[in-house]
Formats: sequence, C-alpha cells, structure tokens
Amino acid sequence: MSEQEQAGAETEPEIPRPQPTRGPGGHGMARGPVEKAKNFGPSAKRLLGTLRQDASRLVVVIVFGVLSVGLTVLGPKLLGEGTNIVFAGFISLQFPAGASKQAVIDQLVAAGETTQADMLRAMDFVPGAGIDFTQLTWILLAVLAVYSIGSVFSYFQSRILNFVVQGAMHRLRVQVETKLHTLPLSYFDRVQRGELLSRVTNDVDNIGQSLQQSLSQVISSLLTVIGVLLMMFLISPLLAGIALVTIPLTLAITVVVAKRSQRLFIAQWKQTGILNARVEETFSGHAVVKVFGHQRRVEAAFDAENERVYKASFGAQFVSGIIMPSMTFVGNLVYVAIAVVGGIQVASGQMSIGNVQAFIQYSRQFTQPLSQLGSMANLLQSGVASAERVFELLDQPEQTPDASPAETVSQHASHLAFHDVSFAYSPEKPLIQGLSLEARPGSTVAIVGPTGAGKTTLVNLIMRFYEIDAGSITLGRSEDAETAIDTRRMTRDDLRSRTGMVLQDTWLFSGTIRENIMYGRPDATEEEMVAAASAAYVDRFVHALPDGYETMLDDEATNLSVGERQLVTIARAFLADPRLLILDEATSSVDTRTELLIQRAMSQLRRNRTAFVIAHRLSTIRDAELILVMEDGAIVEQGNHDELIAAQGAYWRLYNAQFAAPMDSDEEPEAVQA
Repeated sequence: MSEQEQAGAETEPEIPRPQPTRGPGGHGMARGPVEKAKNFGPSAKRLLGTLRQDASRLVVVIVFGVLSVGLTVLGPKLLGEGTNIVFAGFISLQFPAGASKQAVIDQLVAAGETTQADMLRAMDFVPGAGIDFTQLTWILLAVLAVYSIGSVFSYFQSRILNFVVQGAMHRLRVQVETKLHTLPLSYFDRVQRGELLSRVTNDVDNIGQSLQQSLSQVISSLLTVIGVLLMMFLISPLLAGIALVTIPLTLAITVVVAKRSQRLFIAQWKQTGILNARVEETFSGHAVVKVFGHQRRVEAAFDAENERVYKASFGAQFVSGIIMPSMTFVGNLVYVAIAVVGGIQVASGQMSIGNVQAFIQYSRQFTQPLSQLGSMANLLQSGVASAERVFELLDQPEQTPDASPAETVSQHASHLAFHDVSFAYSPEKPLIQGLSLEARPGSTVAIVGPTGAGKTTLVNLIMRFYEIDAGSITLGRSEDAETAIDTRRMTRDDLRSRTGMVLQDTWLFSGTIRENIMYGRPDATEEEMVAAASAAYVDRFVHALPDGYETMLDDEATNLSVGERQLVTIARAFLADPRLLILDEATSSVDTRTELLIQRAMSQLRRNRTAFVIAHRLSTIRDAELILVMEDGAIVEQGNHDELIAAQGAYWRLYNAQFAAPMDSDEEPEAVQA
C-alpha cells in the first residue's frame, strides 16, 4: 500500500467503498462521478465523424442503397399492373366478345349503373378477351428481376457498410489505447479500474453494435421513405397527402420518447460501469472478503447495484420500446384511411384497383421504415450515451509532452541528484518542500519513514510518473557533474529505459515464465535470461515445475506462490540491466533466507549503478551507504545506519520500535546499538 493512499470516507449501507487515492501507490479503485452527458446532436455528430475516413465507401453504400431501394419500390407498381391485367381479364369475361368497351359503358349508363360504368371507364379491357397471360408472365418476371437485383445491391451495401463500421471501431480502439498511454498517472489514481475497463470494452462494443445495426437501417429506411413517397405522389397526390400525416406524428412521438430514453440510457451505462467496478474490486480482493467474512455484505452490495442496473436498463428499454408500437398504431390508422378513400376513388373511376393495391403496399412500405427509424432511436440513444463516455476519456488532459528536441546523457550515467525539489498532489496540501539529496553511482540509497511520509512519492518523481512543481532532478556521471541534465529535458522513454523497478505488488502477464522474464529485455540471449533467473533464485524453483521456463502463467499467476511471483519480477529487473534500480518493498513477499540471498545478488548488480530502496524492515537496509528518513514529505535525517543510531533521532525511534524488546509503557526504551 502506498504511503500516499488515504482511507476513504464515503460509505454505502452495504459495504464501504474506497475513495480516490491521493498518490500513486494504490490502484485508483475509487470512481469519480460521471459528468452529465452532452447534447445528443453534438455527440452524434462527433460519433459520425469517426466514419469520415471512409467517406468514399459511404458514398458507394449510398449509391448501392439508392439502386436497391429504387428497384424495390418498383415492385408494388408492377404488381399493381399485374392485378389490373387479372381484374380486367375477369371483367372482360362478363361481357360478350365482339362488343366495344364504349358500347358496354353506354349500355351500363343507359341502365342506370353509372358507378359501375365509371369504374369500367378507368379500366383497359376488351370484352370477352379474358386474362392476357403472356403480358402477366412478363410482368411477373420483371417483378422477380427487380427484387432479385435489388437484393444483390442490398447485400453489397451491407457488406461494405460492415467494413466501414468495423474499420471505425478499430480506429477508435487504437485512439483509446493510445490515449491510455498518454494519460497522467493521476487520472488512473482517481478512476476505478472497473469503470475504466467498462468504457474501454463495454462502451466501445456498444458503439460498434449500435452503428452496425442502426446505420444500415437508417440509410435504407430514409431512401425507402423518399422513393415510396415519390411513387405515391405519382399514383395519387390525395392519398399521398393522407400518408404524410404519419411524418409529424412520428416525429412528435420520437422526440418525446427520445428525450426521456436518453437520460435513462445514460443512467444505464453509468450504473453498468459502477457494477463492473464493484465486481472487479471484489474479486481482486476475494481473499480479503473471505478473511473478514464479508461475503454476505458483498453479495448485498452487488444485489443492490445490480438492481440499479436492472431498473435503469428496464426503464431505458421500456421507454424506447414504446416507439415501435406507437408507430405501428399510427400506420394502421393511415392504412384504414387509405383503404377507405382508395375504395371510393376506384368506385368513382378515378383510380384503378391495381393502383390502389400498389398504394396500400406503398403505405405499408412508407410506415414501416418510419417505424424502423423510431425503433432505431433506442439503439442510437444507447450508442451515443456510450460514445459520450468514450469521448470523455479521449478528452482527458494528457501528460505534458516530452521536451523537443530532447536531450540525453551517457548510457552509464547513474548519478542522480534532487535540487530543492517541491511537489504536491493538490496545491492546498504541500507534500515535499525544498528537498535536496545526492545519489552516487554504485551507492544504495535507502528511504525509510512512517506510512504517508512520501517515500513512494519520491520514487515516482524519479520515474516522472508525476512532474515536480519546483526545483530539478538531474542525471549524469559523477566524474562530470557539470554535464548532468534535468530529467525533464529527457524523454520519458529514455529515462525509464535506464531504470529497473520492482514493486511490492507483483505484476505478471499471461504467458510463460520465460516470456515474463524476457519482458525486461526481449532481445536478451538464453544465457542472459538464465543468468538473471539464477541471480534472482528463480532457477532454483523453476525446474521443479512440469514445464520449467515454459510453464504457462494465467492472468494472476496463481500457479506460483506470492514469493515466487516476486522473484520472477526481480529476475525481470535484473535482465533489464538498468543504471538505476528502484526497489519498493521488493523482497517483502519472500522468506528471510531468500531475502538474504537476493540482497547478495543485488550487491553484485548494484556495481556502477544507483539503487533506491524503500523498506519498512530496517534490517534489510543496514548496509546502505545513505539512509534517508522521511516525515511529512521532508527528509528529517540522513546518514548511514551507525550514524543515525548514534544520533538517537527519528531513525533510532523507528529501529527501536521494530527490534527493542517489549516493555511496559512507563519504561523508557534503551538505545539499540548497531
């Protein structure tokens, strides 16, 4: 645990949750509040902007969509013509062959059948001729052709659009990955890992699914509405005007529902992030939960947050789901109106029955895409809500850029010096003020002090995980101190490539033991890898494993003990052959005998190198050339072990607290001799 990590004050009825850590030592598990989402319009515009790189493909998608929809909307008109042929042939059989059409109409008018006469006047038939099957066959073949070719265009439209969307998601993931590597450590200290993972995985996946499902529907639906509307006006402007009533009703319903569902979708993904953070931190600390008997409290906390996710998700899906049945209801009303008015026009001879049939089909084709556009609202709302969370991550301020042009020093430089350094995590709480120290090549600088004194902070300033507020940290060679340069004028990669760091928390990756050791220097030879493993006493236990160095480690390396995992991380640092060594309680997880052996190995490794050792067990740093005693961010004492014991100051008190024999509270401790 870091010296800067503070206990959280925020609690919940079920189980306490950690607050954001002030310093870098913790894992930054606490979650800050999610800001209120931006407006739908700007966020949707920015999301669509991710497709700009594939503009040419989108043009092809639209062209194929126009061709597909254009052919598809011809179908009902052709089928209407086929209906006219069948109906006209059936009607023609009701009258004697040889008579003219006009004679039949005049006869009906004379008999007082004016309605039937008006209907026949609008038809094209020959009395007694029957159905023209040749013409009907050609029409049916034309219908088959337009639908088949339209389907081919639709297939290629969907396929190209899939490439566009997946390419955009690939670029977005690259942006997120790049952003994560440029964010300052302070961001990870205040954001829970589960929340961050939710944005990087769940939200990005949801954006992809939303775009994939909605874009294709939106493009085809809009083109269908335009094409069908043109055909309806060509057939009957009156009936087309009735169908247009659907548009304002659709917009009104969509706007009303969308405003409410947007808030609910934001709440859904916010609660999903909180739940993911709860699960991640609970299972990361599963052993602690078991030890303290908090299983039921954790289950209760999970159930409560799972219930919040359920309510938010149910509300979002329910409200957005109202759109589709509402659109269907409006479409049915329009269908009834068209059927009634169309029937009257057929009876009056103003329209053919085939045109009415085609118009009814068009009315269905008109209301269906409107309903689909309405149903796409929930997908779009969900996708934009996720996009806002991802954009919020991408908009976070990045760490200060490296100096340009950057400077560098000799590869053998290991003389590090602090010059009047000041630093604070927050301006109102200064931590380190006016700190000066010097670490010479080949020396070991031990840093001791109570929890919260600033020991880990000192190391993080060396690594430039945090930037100092004042003063400077320089790196150079002791024999040529004038050429030492400020580490801020170096690139971070250059500085960190010279540094080997072993933390108290062991971080191993999925892969073999060999791969984990080689992570320190991928181009190392087999002999160098084995030498590093032997120096860290990994070689001693690895041959007892079934596959030796090829033993696969899972995500948390549970097939190794805590101490063995620590040894692998030390071997990784050995192999990197750094000029600067930083050991933050690096041997706290190994037994005393192994610790002594590792210390011997480290004494060889430290030749011509500078080592910074943070230790709570003072017995491990007795041989350090320089011991820094820190309290409240300041160095209160410095010297070697014997000098600090003789001074009987802060170090003497720490040493006695660890090694003096228990005594009554009214007895003064005797000084422990070196």
